[in-house]
Amino acid sequence: MRSSESLRTCLVTRQVLPPEAMIRFVLSPQGEIVADLKRRLPGRGVWISANAEAVRQAVRRQAFARHFKPSPGGLEALAERVDRLIEADALQSLAIANKAGLVVAGSVKVEAAIAAQSLAGLVHASDGGADGIRKIRQALVRRFGEAAVAVPAINSFASAQLDLALGRTNVIHAALIEGPASRALLARVRRLETYRGAGPAGAAGEGVALESLLAKTGLPAHETDPEPGS
Repeated sequence: MRSSESLRTCLVTRQVLPPEAMIRFVLSPQGEIVADLKRRLPGRGVWISANAEAVRQAVRRQAFARHFKPSPGGLEALAERVDRLIEADALQSLAIANKAGLVVAGSVKVEAAIAAQSLAGLVHASDGGADGIRKIRQALVRRFGEAAVAVPAINSFASAQLDLALGRTNVIHAALIEGPASRALLARVRRLETYRGAGPAGAAGEGVALESLLAKTGLPAHETDPEPGS
């Protein structure tokens, strides 16, 4: 049970939520609204549910102007700028996991990691093809059976973004090996997905289940490996 002292009230919806399900906003020294994603910046702050629509509503309803005097600047395209900040934070977390040796890229290496490693999740480029996901899913089924659909799968970044984060070229598929940095990455991706409307605020950071990713690509969630010779 959470202590009521650790909860915050959304400026827009008036929902009472834990801080990790919200975004804190403060005024910069220049008088502009800043998203304090790490909740460390000094000064008086206001809290908004961690989704883009709530931020847009705060701007439309002039909610920031009612709480900060004089009226703050930096409100143009605020929701989109916050999205880019959360995305950049998630990509930085991917880079950290990679530096910790917890990211394996390339289809062959991913399949080998699925077979032998303690797996935290998968990464698929959003602009990659469905065939690669199908092959990797078959490797998951071989090891985990029906539980394969519960494996977290990140599909939030294009190949070019993965290339930059991992310092490699043409990254389409990667595996996350179990470890603190991988769990931190999954939590940050969940925050990004929640902000974009793909998950509930305050949800645990597990990434998108593979079953959901299969639905996006049109692949059956319970497809089994083909019989030999088929």
